[in-house]
Amino acid sequence: MSPSASRGPSHPAGAPRGPPGSPAPQRRAPLSFATRPRPAAPRPMGAAGPGPAPAGGHKRREAGVVARSGGRGRRSMDGSLASLLLDKLLLLANLKLWQAGAEGGEARPEALRRGDLLEVPRTLFTHYGIYLGDNRVAHLMPDILPALTADPRHVGRAVTNARLLLGVLAKVASIRVDTVRDFAYGASIHVNSLDALLKSPALGAEEVAGRAERLLGAWPYSLLWNNCEHFVTHCRYGAAASLQTDKLCETLKMIIRDQRSILVSVLLGLASIMCLGLAPSTTLPTIFIPFILWMAG
Repeated sequence: MSPSASRGPSHPAGAPRGPPGSPAPQRRAPLSFATRPRPAAPRPMGAAGPGPAPAGGHKRREAGVVARSGGRGRRSMDGSLASLLLDKLLLLANLKLWQAGAEGGEARPEALRRGDLLEVPRTLFTHYGIYLGDNRVAHLMPDILPALTADPRHVGRAVTNARLLLGVLAKVASIRVDTVRDFAYGASIHVNSLDALLKSPALGAEEVAGRAERLLGAWPYSLLWNNCEHFVTHCRYGAAASLQTDKLCETLKMIIRDQRSILVSVLLGLASIMCLGLAPSTTLPTIFIPFILWMAG
């Protein structure tokens, strides 16, 4: 018997021997160069290892994070304030107080009848009058000139925009009679448009014209509470009202009720204090304006 046969089945060198009859152990694949762990490179003296970083580094990183977050917060606040101001400016810019009713169309002067309610659109508002017949229109018109002179040759001329604006500021007005052309002042004329908007029955034509004629002369004026629309609605429907005033007040309420308006007023007040100094003229508005907006909202 050969020496190899007496030793039984051969095993690989270095492999563990199992009990007789057990399956031969699987040979492990040798580690390739790509899978063998590389020895760590020697760390130079003074280099920072994987251990905890110095406290100064943490502080610097935290300061940088805080500075970046603060910058983002300031940018977001500036963006929100800018968007708020832009929204309010667009809201006011798109405010159109004049809106002709569905049944009120443009009319020719020869088609007008006594007692008709006339309206002419202007840039931001509508001017109203009552047609008296014979090419005459009664309307409440702000005018500064009657407060300066009583000469009918000057007062009787068509009211210019400068006279109208000064009359609004001085609250000087009169119910006067002008021609249809002077009343329209170059704009198109719409007839009885408020009949559909107010949904109120109109009085008789003679009653409407008679009311307007009885009110001719100087008259107290207020841009919101006693304007030309209040005059014509009193004459035609028996009760003074102004849809333009109602629409303007609704727009102002939308702006006031926005809580961001309070923040804007506070920041503007603080900016005025920083620029102009601490004084009653800057401190009191900074306190009272946000308080009034808060209570009104």
